Amino acid sequence: MSDEPSVFEQHGGFPVFKPADPGPGFERFLTAMRRAQDLAVSANPDGDTWEQAADRAEALVKLLGPYEAPEGVGPANRVPSLPGAGSLLMPPWTVSKFEPEGVELKVEFSRFHVGGNYAVHGGVLPLLFDSVFGMVIHAAGRPISRTAFLHVDYRKVTPIDTVLTARGWVREAEGRKAFVNAELRDPDENLLAEANGLMLRLLPGQP
Repeated sequence: MSDEPSVFEQHGGFPVFKPADPGPGFERFLTAMRRAQDLAVSANPDGDTWEQAADRAEALVKLLGPYEAPEGVGPANRVPSLPGAGSLLMPPWTVSKFEPEGVELKVEFSRFHVGGNYAVHGGVLPLLFDSVFGMVIHAAGRPISRTAFLHVDYRKVTPIDTVLTARGWVREAEGRKAFVNAELRDPDENLLAEANGLMLRLLPGQP
């Protein structure tokens, strides 16, 4: 039997990241930072309060600065038990289904994600769908892949402060190619947006 890994074990040139366990302090930090992001785009205090906020933000940067680590070493995006896998870049989703035939997430956008008139910014939804596509590929047992294209159709305004459901699945697969679909629905199952895309398996050594 060959010792060479199968294509489903290959990651191209993509490193294999393992889950992290940074301790409960990291969850508290993320929760506070998500709220800080909301306030950063919604608070309207007097100038002196902004000065105090800037002092504290700069103090936080000074505290964490010496610990900046390479990708895959810091816990961000490597804690599956936390919303958005512990990444502030991601909307705070949680996984409710992760199976070969598809994945399902619960996601709640907040003031930080507003584009205008209290609706989620249109540019945030491709970020969510791209994350869903990656999970779909993993759940389907396919190797690490990159997004070749992602198309989004906006059907209704996406609200904030509402638990929404995102679903994704592989529509068709052929060799290195996997054509994927995803959708976002509100609690009444109204379709808010849908996406389709192409995910390409990485070649050996490909980043």
